[in-house]
Amino acid sequence: MSTTYIAPPASTTESTSTLVSRLWSYCELLRHSGVSTLDYVEQLTYLLFLKMADEKVNLPDRFQRAIDRADERIVPKGKDWPSLTTRSAEALVDHYEFILEELGQRPGTMLGEVFLKAQNKIHDPATLERLIKDLIGKYRWNRTDSDIKGDAYEGLLQRGAEDRKTGAGQYFTPRPLIDAMVECVEPKLGESISDPACGTGGFLIAAYAYLVEHYEKDLHSEAGRRLQTGAITGYELVRETARLALMNMLLHGIGRAQDKPLITVQDSLAKSPIVFHDIVFANPPFGVGSVTGESYASRTDFWEASTNKQLNFLQHIVTMLKTDGRAAVVLPDNVLFEGGAGAGIRRKLLDTCNVHTLLRLPTGIFYANGVKANVLFFDKSAPRHDGRPATEQLWVYDFRTDQSFTLKQRPMRREHLDDFVKSYKSGNGDFNNRIANDRFRPYSYSELIARDKVNLDLTVLQDSTSGSGRLASPEVIAQGIVDDLTDALAEFTIVAEALKAAKRTVGSSAKDA
Repeated sequence: MSTTYIAPPASTTESTSTLVSRLWSYCELLRHSGVSTLDYVEQLTYLLFLKMADEKVNLPDRFQRAIDRADERIVPKGKDWPSLTTRSAEALVDHYEFILEELGQRPGTMLGEVFLKAQNKIHDPATLERLIKDLIGKYRWNRTDSDIKGDAYEGLLQRGAEDRKTGAGQYFTPRPLIDAMVECVEPKLGESISDPACGTGGFLIAAYAYLVEHYEKDLHSEAGRRLQTGAITGYELVRETARLALMNMLLHGIGRAQDKPLITVQDSLAKSPIVFHDIVFANPPFGVGSVTGESYASRTDFWEASTNKQLNFLQHIVTMLKTDGRAAVVLPDNVLFEGGAGAGIRRKLLDTCNVHTLLRLPTGIFYANGVKANVLFFDKSAPRHDGRPATEQLWVYDFRTDQSFTLKQRPMRREHLDDFVKSYKSGNGDFNNRIANDRFRPYSYSELIARDKVNLDLTVLQDSTSGSGRLASPEVIAQGIVDDLTDALAEFTIVAEALKAAKRTVGSSAKDA
């Protein structure tokens, strides 16, 4: 029997941060049941995926309506969220384990890869039932007032990475930055888009949203249908992270459950690409390391051998691009100034690609503290026979100097990047004819190549203080303290509620025993 979606009462419409905090607080209950933090996040992603997939069937978003997919189910009936809500006690545990096993039986499909080797880690029936019916089931996770769905789901993934204090920086690029990068590159329907280190799929989802917004009337064309079958793809080294990316893509309307996965699990650096793309977005993982010596020997398409992972990814991205293809890549500062192989790679990049824009990012916007990063925009040029370099001017936008952001007190928002996007587009398609301003100025190829080691660590403004950036005003600092205390109080309240719930569950279990 089909499920009719009933909108929740107004009291259940909470902010994303509140819902994420409520989910996270339930960790206390699951820990009491012997579930680790890592397993807790994994189990919640399974359950949230099932709940959100059901919501999309009963309340199709405009992306689905535009391509006539309102009746397409991500999860088959009988193995979906409603089938969990009708069971209790041991029958609920048995059915949940049946769902995980059955949905993972089709490897090589989007849905099959999501649930491949999935296992239930919540063996206490009362805990699982409370989690399904009292926590997740009470709330609507796909908001009708948001163009990009799954904010709470993505927030949970971010919270998990932040809690583990490892790996977060490589998985999560701030959404305002992603959106600005996509808006600058301006994907077109019919172009192929890829990310060689896709994490949970943020760039791919944003590119898809951009295309749907700008080409909604053309989504029934052959180019529009290719959005579901291979125009948008990614690569990810870590299978668990690739699983999250596939979940994210399905929930955002990219790909079909029974089709081939749009995310490939592999070491992108291990071999030369065999498929080439019009656009590449990437935030490669930060750190030192390279492919193994054996596999690296096959990369004769690299300009220089290096143990710097980002330099290798930069070379790899160039090889992924079609002629005239466009790239926007987040890179740490060391890629701009590192000597040795770095100098050779930068020189070759300037010669063979039109490296037209460098956005210097402020600190405080990534989960990894103190990361100094940039976004490099370049287009791959056809080989020139006149010996002239492909780059004529590199325009540098200094968004770092005198800027101060933090993840909580002053997070970077999309409007903070408005001036950069305006400056980027000020030439109306002619990168060499843009309008300079206090933060935005060009450096000629001759200036760049004359710098020691072809150093691209360029600034436009001088700091107004002797530090790395302007200190926040006293009122901003004071408000930050208030915000921190308010957040802490709210989270302690939720934790207290979860502990009370855990006590009731333990009491109920003891009584039943």
